[in-house]
Amino acid sequence: MVIKQKEFNVKELSYSIRSAIIEDAKALSELRVQIDGETENMDRESGEAYIDPTGFEKIIKTDLESLRNIFLVAEIDNRIVGYSRCEGTNLKRLLHKVEFGVCVLKGFWGYSIGKNLLKESISWADSIGIKKMTLNVLETNYKAIELYKKHGFEIEGILKHDKLLADGRLYSTIVMGRFKEG
Repeated sequence: MVIKQKEFNVKELSYSIRSAIIEDAKALSELRVQIDGETENMDRESGEAYIDPTGFEKIIKTDLESLRNIFLVAEIDNRIVGYSRCEGTNLKRLLHKVEFGVCVLKGFWGYSIGKNLLKESISWADSIGIKKMTLNVLETNYKAIELYKKHGFEIEGILKHDKLLADGRLYSTIVMGRFKEG
């Protein structure tokens, strides 16, 4: 699915959010590795479960053709600095929901890029009749948890001792969902 590009200006930083296109594949492949290495909030360490540009081309093509998926990028001066993705399924019992994920380069935290990717994803989901959005978030990612709560998500469960981080400790994953009535 494709959305119309939107422009944002937060704390004197201008950026746009738009649908990913095939030409973004190489930049997205490199960006994902970089983001995975900047924070332990993601499921992967840098380079794990690597998706090469060809892999991203396939994901983008699928998402552009699917009414149940959307892949958004945040761009500053022709540089992608974050992205989000909603993925649905064609299974009849799960047609009402999509899974959401988002990531932003650490150097661009604090400019509402993640928040605006989330808002655009929610707007898209609501516009096509999606009833439920789900996501997983690391228990220590307090800012993300609060952001999601502010946008209608609630905690649905906890996966205890779900992630082993660099400090050698196990951390839980918070399962959150947003349900739209009507």
